[in-house]
Formats: sequence, C-alpha cells, structure tokens
Amino acid sequence: MPEQHDGPTADEKGLILITGGAGYIGSHTVVALHEAGYRCVVLDNLANSSSSVLGGIAKIIGTTPDFVEADVADTHTLDQVFESRRIDAVIHLAGLKSVGESVSSPLDYYSVNLESTLSLLRSMHRFECHTLLFSSSAAVYAPGQESPITETAAIQPTSPYGRSKQMIEQILVDTAASDDRWRVGLLRCFNPVGTHPSGSIGESPGSKPNNLMPSVMDVAAGRGETLRLFGDDYPTPDGTCIRDYIHVMDIARGIVAGLQRVRAMTGTRVWNLGTGRGTSVRELVSAAEEATGVEIPTSVTDRRPGDQPVAIAAIGRAQHELSWDAEHDVATMCDDHWRWHRLHAAPATTASPP
Repeated sequence: MPEQHDGPTADEKGLILITGGAGYIGSHTVVALHEAGYRCVVLDNLANSSSSVLGGIAKIIGTTPDFVEADVADTHTLDQVFESRRIDAVIHLAGLKSVGESVSSPLDYYSVNLESTLSLLRSMHRFECHTLLFSSSAAVYAPGQESPITETAAIQPTSPYGRSKQMIEQILVDTAASDDRWRVGLLRCFNPVGTHPSGSIGESPGSKPNNLMPSVMDVAAGRGETLRLFGDDYPTPDGTCIRDYIHVMDIARGIVAGLQRVRAMTGTRVWNLGTGRGTSVRELVSAAEEATGVEIPTSVTDRRPGDQPVAIAAIGRAQHELSWDAEHDVATMCDDHWRWHRLHAAPATTASPP
C-alpha cells in the first residue's frame, strides 16, 4: 500500500514537487519557491531543457535543488518519488509548448500533455497528495474576444497545444468535483519573456526560437539577418499584433502566490497571469533595440491563421485573490533577456517570431 502523509496546514511550508522544473518557467519558479521558504523536488525529462540549469539555480539560491530526471508519464518512477519523499503539493509545468509545432504534430501534443497529467493525478491520488497548481495558457481563450480577457471569457482554443491545455483543465475540474479532498488551481499565463536578472538562468538556447523575444534577441546578436513580422495591417495603432508580455519572474511569483492560495481552499479556481497592459510587436522590437543598442531589421510576411489583433489579460482576480501584481515593465524584460542571451544563446538560423 502507498505510504500516506499528513500534509502541513495552509500556514506551513511544505515540500513541493515541480514537474518541468528545469524548463524556462520552471527554473524561475524554483527560485521563487526558495525565496518564499519552500523546499522543492524538480522532476524533468530534459527534453526541452538541460541539466546545466541546476547549476544556474544553485548560483542564485546557494544550493542545488533535489532533481529527478524522469518523464511524468513514467508511473513507476513517479510513484518512487512520492514514496520516498513527503510531497505536500504539486506544481505541474511539464509538457510540450509550441503552438506551431502542435499543428504539425498534434498526436505528440495530445499524447505527451494528456498522458503525463493522467499519470501525475493517479500517483498523487495513490499517495494522498491532492493539492495541485497547473500552468495553463491564454491559448485556451477563443479568438476575437474583447480585451482585457477575463477568466470567464469564452474558451475555444485554435491549436492542438491550446486544446491540450483546455482538455487538461477539464480533467482537473472533473477530478476535483469527484472528490472534495482535491484543491486545484489553474493559471492561464499570457506571454512570458525576460529572465532572472542575474543572467544565470533563462530560456534553453539549444534550438531555433519559437517565441518572439528569443527571435528578436537572435537578430540583435547577429544570429539572424531579419526578424519576420506576421502581418502589419491589423487594426492596431502600428498595424502589428498587441500582446500582454509578462516577465517570467512575475509569472514565477504568481505561481507561488497561486500555490499559497490553493493550499487554503477547496475545489477549483482559475486565474489569469499577465500585466493588464498591451505591447505591440513593433513596440517590443523598439524596446529591444533600446536594450541592446542594435538596430533590428524587420520584414513583413503574411498573417498567420488564428492570430488575433489584441490579447491582453484581465488581472483583477489575481490581484484581489492572490495579492499579486506584475512588477516589471517591458524595458526590464528586454534588459534581462538580452543579458541572458549574450551569455548563453547558441547560434541559430534565421529567426522568426510566432
């Protein structure tokens, strides 16, 4: 029989399992958890990250986190983690995350993202751990909605990635409804950028960028000739899409705030994590030019299907219920990302933002 643990009260710190903890958001969350007084176990298969990030984390917090190299879908190893440690709550960040890749490889996204979540929930239930915070995405929202987008807005994702997030959310809602021991928080994150200000951890530099900020930085560093803009004829002031970019450390602090809240509640609750402010693609490029001191050439190509002109988070619920707010502006995001990129990014092919 699995060993059963009595967890801490909501006012006590506990041991937190963080899946995908060696990744971009995960590594920054490990730092934020340490700063908040939590201990954590990092579980990651290193498919989209590197074990070297553990050294970067250690430089910041002064100790190397407990690390298990494994896939969340590996039920045997996952059970061993719960059996050998007193896990009080789980932050679930593991999964595939590229919108474009999900369109070309939908089966991979549904298989990896759903199977890992089901495996995790079964192990948690076997070992009487029923507190979970899940990193979802603004990609679950229906396109064409008026911004700022609230948590009650229509859900209609346009990519397999977004649909896998929606499916996981529904699995978690149904699971929590079936057993009142479950406490589940869903965080719909908008557009994370930036890195830890030390430059010790950041995004994995080992592959061609899929997101806008790494693409911008690649061009600034001379690793790409031009930055492609997907359309400049949107109904926005400068014709390019407007998005809610949020510093990854603000996301990490939001995750910690969400964890603290979910440990004190029952059932399921969802929160947006964003800044509540919009920045166009051209505005972000201008801020990056200011941070890098380099002119970033751009070229315009066709719009991508599904891209909406404006997507900004309504963050009132997170501000009120989590006592959290985003602290960093776009200039700081660009400064920090450039610091990391100069130190760590590998050569890449011609950059293209999503």
